[in-house]
Amino acid sequence: MKGIIAALLSIGLAQFLKVPIRGLQTGVWDWKQVIGSGGMPSSHAAGVTSLATYIGLKLGSRTLDFALSIIFGLIVMYDAQGVRKHAGDTAIRVNELEKRIDQLSGHNNDRSHDNKTKQLKESIGHQPEEVVGGAILGFVVGFLSFISQRRN
Repeated sequence: MKGIIAALLSIGLAQFLKVPIRGLQTGVWDWKQVIGSGGMPSSHAAGVTSLATYIGLKLGSRTLDFALSIIFGLIVMYDAQGVRKHAGDTAIRVNELEKRIDQLSGHNNDRSHDNKTKQLKESIGHQPEEVVGGAILGFVVGFLSFISQRRN
């Protein structure tokens, strides 16, 4: 149960940290980032790394539980940085294409292409450094969770 709590804590902390990190980068504090996807640090990477770290320290690195957590963690991080990133890149191109079609058809004055409810979500994946940032956060939270559990 403590491993699940560590993973959920990592996910929540990563989501919260996106707001000040993005705010320092852009000057805009967007609290929607707390429930959004993409950005620094990756909550996917934080959660799976925290769980794997806790399991490895608690049960040992030669256990099936640790092996499974590592393999599934790597798959999740690959997906967050690879497949989901490419889906976001594709969404950017589709949104740009829709905007261009509106302009060519003479609908560029009504700005219908700027309606966010019609556009595909573009920020759904992660840059490699965002995944690494999440993994570092997850390792720290998993390690601290294990240490705090040992003291009880």
